[in-house]
Amino acid sequence: MQPIRSVIVDDEELARGIVREFLTPHSDIEIIAECSNGFEAVKAITELKPDLVFLDIQMPKLNGLEVLELVDKNLSVIFVTAYDQYAVRAFEVHAIDYLLKPFTKQRFDEALGRARWKIAQNETAPFSEIVADARPRDVPLERVLVREGSKVHVLPIDRIDYVEAQDDYIAIRSEGKTHLKQQRLTELESSLDQKRFVRIHRSYILNVDRLARLELYAKDSRMAVLKDGTKLPVSRTGYEKLKGLL
Repeated sequence: MQPIRSVIVDDEELARGIVREFLTPHSDIEIIAECSNGFEAVKAITELKPDLVFLDIQMPKLNGLEVLELVDKNLSVIFVTAYDQYAVRAFEVHAIDYLLKPFTKQRFDEALGRARWKIAQNETAPFSEIVADARPRDVPLERVLVREGSKVHVLPIDRIDYVEAQDDYIAIRSEGKTHLKQQRLTELESSLDQKRFVRIHRSYILNVDRLARLELYAKDSRMAVLKDGTKLPVSRTGYEKLKGLL
C-alpha cells in the first residue's frame, strides 16, 4: 500500500511535535511537510498535494479555515483547535474529524482511523459549507483571500471597488487590479457587510463608498458611475437597494 502523505500545520512548535510523536507508531503515515503558519500551509498543500492535513484553526495572519478556503479540496483534514464554538459545531454537523486541544493519543488514533477510512473510500467533505458554517454569525468579512498558484493575495474589504460574476469565478476589482477567485457571487455576498456592499445587478456587487453618481441609461435602467469613471449596470432591484442606503 502507498503511504498516506500528510502535512502538519500549527503555529506552535510543541503542538506540531505532539502530532509528530503520536504519528510515530503509524508506519503507513508519511510526514512530508510541517508548517508554522497559514501561508506556508497553502504553499505546501498546493505544491505537494498531500492526502491528509492536520490543520490548526487558530493561527495568526491566516487561520485554518482560510487555508482550507484557498486550497484544493481533494484531501482529508483533521482539524485541531483549542476551542471555537462555531467551528466545533460545524464539524459535528458535517461529521468532520477534529481534535480539541489538549487531546489524548487514544482520541488522536480514533480521528486518524476515521481519516484512513475516508481516504480509502476516496471520500471528501463539503469544505465550502463547513467553512461557511464555522464562521461566527453576523460578523462580516474583513478581507477576501485570493490564491494565484501558491501565492496568496489578502484584499482588505475597504480596498475593494466592486465584484463581478464571471461563470464559476468572481472578478474582484481592487486598487486598479483584478483578481479572479473560484467562488459564487451569492456566496461572497452573504459574507459581506450589507451596509457597505450592495448587489446592484445579478452580476455585480458594489462598494457604495466608490459610487460617484447614478445615471439614467434607458427607461427603468441606470448606470452606477464610480469615482474612477468605471460604469456598472444597475438593475431595478439594485436601484431600490441603493436608494435604501444613499
